[in-house]
Amino acid sequence: MKEFVSILMAIIFGLSAMAQQKVLFNDQWRFHLGDISQASEKSFNDQSWQRVVLPHDWTIAGPFDSRWASATGYLPGGVGWYRKTFKLSSQDIKSKHSIYFDGVYKNAEVWVNGHYLGKRPNGFIPFFYDLSPYLKSGENVLALKVDHSQFADSRWYTGSGIYRNVYLIKQQPLHFATWGITFQTPTLNGREANATVDIDLINEEALTSDVTLTVSLLDKSGNTVAQEKQQVHLTGSKEQQTTAKLHLLNPNRWSIENPYCYTLAIELTKANKAVDSYQEKVGFRTFRFDANKGFFLNDQNMKLKGVCIHDDAGALGVATFESVWRRRLKTLKEGGVNAIRMSHNPHADFFYTLCDELGLLVMDEAFDEWEFGKNKWISGWNVGSPGKDGYHQHFKEWSQTDVKDMIRRNRNRPSIIMWSIGNEVDYPNDPYSHEILSGGNNPQIYGKGYLADHPPASRLSVLSKSLAEAAKSVDSTRPITAALAGVVMSNTTTYPENVDIVGYNYQEYRYAADHAKYPSRVIYGSENGMQYKAWLAVDTNDYISGQFLWTGIDYLGEAGKWPTRSNGAGLLNLAGLPKPEYYFRQSLWATKPMVYIGTSPIPDGDDSGIWSHKKADPIWEPTYGKRQRVTSFSNAEEVELFLNGKSLGRKAKQDFNTGYIYWDIPFEPGTLEARAYLDQKQVATYTLRSTTKPTQLACRILNENETDKLKEILVQAVDENDNPVYMANDAIEVQIDGPGEFKGMENGNHQNLTSYLSLRNQLHHGKVLIYIYKQEPDKNVAVTIKSASYPAVKMQL
Repeated sequence: MKEFVSILMAIIFGLSAMAQQKVLFNDQWRFHLGDISQASEKSFNDQSWQRVVLPHDWTIAGPFDSRWASATGYLPGGVGWYRKTFKLSSQDIKSKHSIYFDGVYKNAEVWVNGHYLGKRPNGFIPFFYDLSPYLKSGENVLALKVDHSQFADSRWYTGSGIYRNVYLIKQQPLHFATWGITFQTPTLNGREANATVDIDLINEEALTSDVTLTVSLLDKSGNTVAQEKQQVHLTGSKEQQTTAKLHLLNPNRWSIENPYCYTLAIELTKANKAVDSYQEKVGFRTFRFDANKGFFLNDQNMKLKGVCIHDDAGALGVATFESVWRRRLKTLKEGGVNAIRMSHNPHADFFYTLCDELGLLVMDEAFDEWEFGKNKWISGWNVGSPGKDGYHQHFKEWSQTDVKDMIRRNRNRPSIIMWSIGNEVDYPNDPYSHEILSGGNNPQIYGKGYLADHPPASRLSVLSKSLAEAAKSVDSTRPITAALAGVVMSNTTTYPENVDIVGYNYQEYRYAADHAKYPSRVIYGSENGMQYKAWLAVDTNDYISGQFLWTGIDYLGEAGKWPTRSNGAGLLNLAGLPKPEYYFRQSLWATKPMVYIGTSPIPDGDDSGIWSHKKADPIWEPTYGKRQRVTSFSNAEEVELFLNGKSLGRKAKQDFNTGYIYWDIPFEPGTLEARAYLDQKQVATYTLRSTTKPTQLACRILNENETDKLKEILVQAVDENDNPVYMANDAIEVQIDGPGEFKGMENGNHQNLTSYLSLRNQLHHGKVLIYIYKQEPDKNVAVTIKSASYPAVKMQL
């Protein structure tokens, strides 16, 4: 039996306790779209450039156009420049300063005061540079060039620019190395934990130094529960490592239900004066994968109920905000989701912090392609001739560094349970091929059978071994994995053996045979469709650890033919609002009693394709004819349907093999109500009401209690009785007065080609989400929402 065990205490990467050491550097940047040869020079005049506040994604401004690629949402790329002028005093420049970029898409080249610092091709990996040798007292200038001229370089929307946070790090010559603290606990049980804290220290002074290192662990109340002090002798001009050990009695464990975090506080002092400090949230947990019994968290056997996620947020592009993702992740967790796959690249730093805080397990992923380019569709998914631009052009030079840096940044987070070195790199004939493809079952394949002119599948053995070894050199506490699309082909290589656990994409039919043939192989669904039978393949087999649905949220790109410019595979729409399929998944995965009903035409035949969603719209109107299907999703045993107070019958879920219950009934205006029963007790209800003509707009702030400057206003058309009108599609317009910036409107319509920068858009399914950025948090912003169809609504933010 193959078993992977990890016992880990995790650090959450975040802001230092000393504010002056690491600060957001997002304000007062200037931006120019287009290439300028002298823009890297300090003396260059950028006063005519656009003022921007990061994060910034220039691609989302569009416009949508069929001349761009369906893969990336029919939106443009290009070349852009950013510059920022900042002042330092003569005292400031005695300290060490570094610039840290959490992510720039892509080919980011950086200069300070005209001095070239370097280039990072990968648009998803954080990177940093030492500014100190080139800084001056007074004005200093950072310049950054972004080259995304290969606009069709991904299979999904990536955006362009400095789309994640930037930090300025100020340190003394004696300091902790960036990503230089690692936590592990070789002992963790119900009574105690023994933690080791590896700390990389840098001494940039020429002389040796004697310093004191204090490592403390605090509980949620701020009480010190473990501590060690040690004297460290640092050799001049050298980096060296020391290890502290902590002993904790009766540790609280981080879990999905109770994501308990401690605070790790580390202080470095010299001659009783603090020279550096570090403060993080940490968590204790154990996990393991078992080839026969599946996944265990804190010795509790459970299924991974996961979703795959890209990092755009519709109208915001990839320049998203923490509060937006907090709301989205909380909604997914309420739907029963307990795991997130970061498809198919590392995400923003705050995203992992949210997963730590909310109790969501994470599969972190490095690459979508290796040494050869995959198909990037230009005219629609699987339509016409694809492009081949992409990361493979930098793979040979950068892949080892990129996978190691992905892990260095995140290796101590409690939420992360596996590192993925690749997604569908073995997609049959895209690019690798093998003779075995000429026969057998190949549900995902490009072309027909074996293609002799394609690279051989044997390369998968060589590259997977190299990447897995690189990953393990940084973190040996978590399993290495990959998401395989062509298992039948990869099984002819050592690729599955080179990783610790093997993800299967859309290949549930292989589970039983492969488990029998490879009994030590840990198998889980790394990417799966919404079909009920795909979940049963997990739920009824102990040896399958779980599944990750494609996908948690609709996303830009990987689109169909024009004018469809985004993908609708999600449980949530582009605005992060639940779709009917969300409630079906909630009925399978959530434990809190729930029931939902929706209507549709009575279907002809089977409509259960891999990605087909349940048709169950939340309306009770004559839209679908004289007789309609009413579908109920519930995790209760029975559901009873009432129309205008009259029971239409109680039905048991076990009598259906679909995972849901339905009635085919004649339409009658009024109130449709579902009542769910567990052990003969009513545990949940859901009501639909026939509506009249919409008369007004109901508006509310979704993230009113968040500290983010970005505010989300949900606009909903309602009738005279305040019932939501699902079919409303009226145009609305936004007016802003005060220090506020319009960031976009998202209605979730995949064929809506209105520019995301337009102040005018339409309701879709009766709703639209408006994003407003408050430039000055302590000052009010007046927002007026107008429509020719409804009275204007005025709000104060």
